[in-house]
Amino acid sequence: MEITVTETAAEKLSERMAGKDGFLKLKYDIDGCGCVVSGVAALWLVGELDEGDREISTSAGSIYVEKSKEVFLDENLKIDFLEKANCFQLKSPNQYLNPRMSFFDKTK
Repeated sequence: MEITVTETAAEKLSERMAGKDGFLKLKYDIDGCGCVVSGVAALWLVGELDEGDREISTSAGSIYVEKSKEVFLDENLKIDFLEKANCFQLKSPNQYLNPRMSFFDKTK
């Protein structure tokens, strides 16, 4: 899996993570979705990694992905930031996986 982070998204991630210790995860969140196939991708800043997390190196630093959830993600991903909507986007060459992706600080 390859993840590209745009310059704008890298700046916004840096702002939101400034002064905080933790790991950035691309989380495929299925809580409240009713079905594992109906998950939603989000960015989580977490204090600890889980056993099944895999590190993906990007130009903006490491991003961790749950190995068991990789099947729901495309092989080539791009994380961008949409200024008008003040949100991140997760896309691939084929589709938008989440055009309004949230960032959650789970270290609190």
